[in-house]
Formats: sequence, structure tokens, C-alpha cells
Amino acid sequence: MLFGQDRDQTRQVFFHAWRLHCERQPLAGVEKLIVDIALQHPEYHTLLADPERFAQRDYAPELGETNPFLHLAMHVAIMEQLAIDQPRGIVARYQRLRQRLPDEHDAQHHIMECLGEMLWRAGRDQTAPDEKVYFECLERLEAQTRHPV
Repeated sequence: MLFGQDRDQTRQVFFHAWRLHCERQPLAGVEKLIVDIALQHPEYHTLLADPERFAQRDYAPELGETNPFLHLAMHVAIMEQLAIDQPRGIVARYQRLRQRLPDEHDAQHHIMECLGEMLWRAGRDQTAPDEKVYFECLERLEAQTRHPV
């Protein structure tokens, strides 16, 4: 699990998995998942290959910067949620989105918006993440992606 670790430890997991991949070494557990996700994000390959340069870099959302480590970690979280249908019902919602969107990756990015909203609200309100917020957001996205009849 990535989210129980601090920022530096989490980033090292990503750098390590990518190094193993580049060296054609065997991958285990979350390393395989990280590499699969990273392969869908070629814009992050240079970053993952250069821990000395990027391990301590900060990203400022207020300046329009996306934190690539957060982005990749959210993909990991979504894949873990889908693997065990937790919170209960996430798989069904994902499948409905998946039917309306071009591919799995796009569907995950839509889910990521809602996961991010839920986590942002929890941080703002200093509460536990609320799956009701998550699912309400997913319902709005599902309604927005419906094909016109």
C-alpha cells in the first residue's frame, strides 16, 4: 500500500519499480501495477528514470502543475479499489463509465476526478473520506457521459 508511507518513501517505490522495469528485472506486487500504469503515461518516463533530479521536486497545483506521483498513486488506488470492489459498488460504477468512454484509462481519469474531490473535501473539512461524496460525483460524471438518444 502506497498511502501509508511518507512522500519520499512513496516516490522511491515508483523510482524503484521503474528502474527494475528498465533493467528488465522481475517485478512483484505493486511494482507490476506501477509499471503498467507508468507505461500508459510516457510523459512521466523521464521523471521516473531520474530520481536524483525529481525525488524532492514540489508541484504547485495553484500554478497549474500536476503532481505526477500523486497522479500515478491515484491510478494505483483506483486499481486496488476495483480489484476488491471497495468501496462496495465502485466496480459497477466503473463498468458503467467504461461503457461510455473510449478506454479503461479514460474511465480511470474520470474516477480520479471524483477520488480527488472526496480526498480534497476530507482534507478541507478535516474528516474521514466520505464515499457518499465519491459516489455522488461518479453519478454526475455518469450522467455527463451518457450518449444522446
